[in-house]
Amino acid sequence: MKVNKCLNCNKELIGRFDKKYCDAYCKSAYQYKRNKENKPSFYVAVDKQLKLNRKILKQYNKAGKATVRAATIIDKGFNPNFFTHFWKNKKGDVYLFNYEYGFLKTKENNNAKFILIKWQDYMSKN
Repeated sequence: MKVNKCLNCNKELIGRFDKKYCDAYCKSAYQYKRNKENKPSFYVAVDKQLKLNRKILKQYNKAGKATVRAATIIDKGFNPNFFTHFWKNKKGDVYLFNYEYGFLKTKENNNAKFILIKWQDYMSKN
């Protein structure tokens, strides 16, 4: 007779012949470890980057509008290639947004900078 062992804690299992875990805790712990070892899915990675971008934009934009050097926020992990939506102003500038925080890449005195803004109600009327 074959003795089955818990996949998580390696204890001997008592009960059904196809049982894999000794209790719900071991099942949950095993699944958590297995998922943590796997590379996150594309959607999880994108969502994580979007949330990080939002956090960084919020941190550097306390007043609703700010200008910051590009290197400053890129060093914190900001990636301008990830955004949720965009808004084009009357001058034709396209601001990219991470949820309610937006940015526009510019150059000032040969330095790459980002103009940071916060979403306003009038922006949705375009």
